[in-house]
Amino acid sequence: MNAQTGNAAEPPARGGRTGSATEAFVAHRNLLFTVAYEMLGSAADAEDVLQETWLRWVGVDPHTVRNQRAYLVRTATRQALGRLRTLRRRKESYAGPWLPEPPLSAPDTAGDGELADSVSMAMLLVLETLAPTERAVFVLREVFDLQYDEIAEAVDKTPVAVRQIAHRARTHVAARRPREVVSPAETRGALAAFQRALETGDPQRLRATLAPDAVLLTDGGGAVQTTLAPVVGADRVATELARPETSVRPTQLNGAPALTLHTDGRTDTVLAIRVDDGLITGLYAVRNPENPTRLTQETPAGHRTPSSPSNDASDT
Repeated sequence: MNAQTGNAAEPPARGGRTGSATEAFVAHRNLLFTVAYEMLGSAADAEDVLQETWLRWVGVDPHTVRNQRAYLVRTATRQALGRLRTLRRRKESYAGPWLPEPPLSAPDTAGDGELADSVSMAMLLVLETLAPTERAVFVLREVFDLQYDEIAEAVDKTPVAVRQIAHRARTHVAARRPREVVSPAETRGALAAFQRALETGDPQRLRATLAPDAVLLTDGGGAVQTTLAPVVGADRVATELARPETSVRPTQLNGAPALTLHTDGRTDTVLAIRVDDGLITGLYAVRNPENPTRLTQETPAGHRTPSSPSNDASDT
């Protein structure tokens, strides 16, 4: 798995014991970022977890650690759990729906449909409904296939308790996750039809691309005027989105096709979708100007912002 981690936890130059710690950290850095991001749904917070993990790791002699990967995953998981509980309290007072914040550079999900599904906007919202420990156990077991004893060390539970938590989390997620993983081609086709309809500003054409029970969630963060409650039903969603003055451009969010909506030359909305049976069933609109997702859409596809250097190391 290979998730780009932006500018988080840049280790110092190699040399001596610190150099050994750096090499070990870089070898697993992408895995650690993805674990933290899956748990938190926030790239900025995942980067902070990497920084905290590095600060703890650099104080350890790596030669005394039998399984460096397990040690680093355990450390990152514990840091993410603490941050997740803080975030949950913060979200209780959030204005309107909260939507996950995709990273500056999405995880490389090419050839890994399960990983791609796990970082989709729809799936991250399902994970939001889990308790913190349930979310950690589900991510480590179902997405990264860690053994129960490894997970038990990471979450300070017994392997027996972890098995029970994993079963409960799987049942919970199965009842709420999208019915099936949709191919990128099907998503692109549905999104292209939706984009053409959106550009006309015609509610009737928009309705034709939406499932009857389509749901629109808009994250304005209280900073912009938006609908605080979910908009339910194709008619209501089409009416809400019909804005002929808006220009539309394709983009990518977490490796999946998405759109940016522009008004007066600036990014107004970043829109991800969920597709079932060729129709759009879920729309996730990020309008909060403080969400870095909005800011990164100004960078042309295939280019990287100066603040997010590439990292070619991957965990195998």
